[in-house]
Amino acid sequence: MQLRNHLLKTLLILFLFPAFVTGQSNVIDQVIAVIGDEPVLKSDIEFQHQQALMQGVEYAGDMKCHILEQMMIQNLLLEQAKLDSVEVSENQVLSTVDRQINTFINRAGSRDKLEEWLNKSILKIKEEQRELVRNQMLTQQMRQEITKEIAVTPMEIRRFFRETPKDSLPQMPAQYEYQKIAVTPKVSRDEIDRVKSRLRDFQRQVREGRDFATLAVLYSEDPNSAARGGELGLTPRANLVPEFAQVAFNLRDKEKVSKIVETEFGFHIMQLVDRQGDRINVRHILLKPKASGEAKEEAREVADSLASLIRKDSISFEDAALRYSMDKDTRASGGHVINPQTQSTKFELPQIQPSIAQVLEKMGQGEISDPFLMKDQRLGVDQYTIVRLVRKTPPHKANMVDDYQTIKSLLENKKREETFNNWIKNKQDETYISLSGEWRNCEFEFKGWIK
Repeated sequence: MQLRNHLLKTLLILFLFPAFVTGQSNVIDQVIAVIGDEPVLKSDIEFQHQQALMQGVEYAGDMKCHILEQMMIQNLLLEQAKLDSVEVSENQVLSTVDRQINTFINRAGSRDKLEEWLNKSILKIKEEQRELVRNQMLTQQMRQEITKEIAVTPMEIRRFFRETPKDSLPQMPAQYEYQKIAVTPKVSRDEIDRVKSRLRDFQRQVREGRDFATLAVLYSEDPNSAARGGELGLTPRANLVPEFAQVAFNLRDKEKVSKIVETEFGFHIMQLVDRQGDRINVRHILLKPKASGEAKEEAREVADSLASLIRKDSISFEDAALRYSMDKDTRASGGHVINPQTQSTKFELPQIQPSIAQVLEKMGQGEISDPFLMKDQRLGVDQYTIVRLVRKTPPHKANMVDDYQTIKSLLENKKREETFNNWIKNKQDETYISLSGEWRNCEFEFKGWIK
C-alpha cells in the first residue's frame, strides 16, 4: 500500500512539475513542491512575495526561497491539523481578510491601483487572501498545540540564567512605570447642537442626490476611514461600540442615511454598504464637538489643582485618579498604566505616547508633572494630563531582580523553538516530500526537504 501511494505521488509529480501551459511557452502556473498530498504552486510564492513587498518586509537572503520553506512548513502543519481536527472561526478569517485588504488599498492608494498592481479584481484578491489567512490561522493554532505543554520552573529559570553567558543576555533599555490622570474639557451644548445641525445638513444633501462617500472624504473626522469614503469594511458586531452597532445592524436600505448616533468618539451618520450574516460594512461620517478655549482653561485649572493637592499629600494619586480622571482605561487602577504588549506596568520609551514620553524623560522617581495638553490616541480628543513617574529602571543587562519575566520568556521561547524544530524534523521523515529541481539550490533552514 505504501509503495503504491509512493508511485501515485511520483506520477503526480511527473505530470505536474513541468507546468500547466497554453500553447508551448506561456506558463500559467507550476507545482514546485508537494508536501504530503498538498502542492505548493509557483503562483502562491509570487502572490506572497508581492504581499511582502506591499507590507515593506525585508529579508537578508532569498525571500522567495524563504517563502517556499514557510509554505512547506505550513503544509506539514495543515496536514497535522486535518489529522487532529483543528478548526478556526470563519468570522475571524473574514474579519482579518477585510482588515488586510483595507491595508493593501491604503498602501496602493486606491482600489483601482491595487487591482492594477496585482492584475486581479478585489473579489479575486479577497478569495485568495481568505484561503491564505485561513491556512495561516490553522497553522498558528496547530503550532500552539504542538508547544502548548511547554512550562518552566523557577529552578530551570535560575539555571538558564546562570548558564547563559553574560554577553548573550539581552541589553534592557530604560523602562518606565507611570500613572496618569486625564481631565477632558467640557463641550458646550451649543457646540453639540452645531455638530448635529451639520450632520442633518449632510443627511439632506444625500437625500437630494449628493454622494455620501464624497462627503465622508471631505468632512469625516475618522482618519482611518475618511480616505475610503467612510467605509469600515465588513466588521462583526463585537468590534463596534454598542451604540454604533445597534443602529448599523438595523439599516436595511442602502440609499438611506441613518439617524444621528452619539458614541464616545463623537457623532455619526452612516449608510449601509453590505451585510453578510453577523458582519456589516457601513460608510460613516464622524464629527467631533470641539471644546472652547474657556473650557480648556477650566480643565487645565482642575488638573493643576489636582497636581498641587497630590504634591501636598492632601489626596493620593490613586484616589485622585479614581475620583476625577476621565481616562476609563486607567481610572479604576488608580491611574496605573498597563503595557498592552506585555501586560506589565513596564514600558520602554518608544512604547509610550510621545507627548507623555517627553515629560517622563525629564522627571525624577515619584515626581508629579505639571498639566500638559495631549490628544487621547483612542478617542482623538484633547485632554489635560498629569503623570507620576512611579519608577525608572536605567539601561542594564537583563538580571533576575528587574527582568525575571523577560528571562522566563526567553527560556520558554527557547524550549518552544526546540520542540517545534524537532517536530518539523520528525514530520519531514514521515511525510512524502518532492521538490522541483530548480528550487533545490535554496539554502533552507531545515535540510529534510531534499531527499
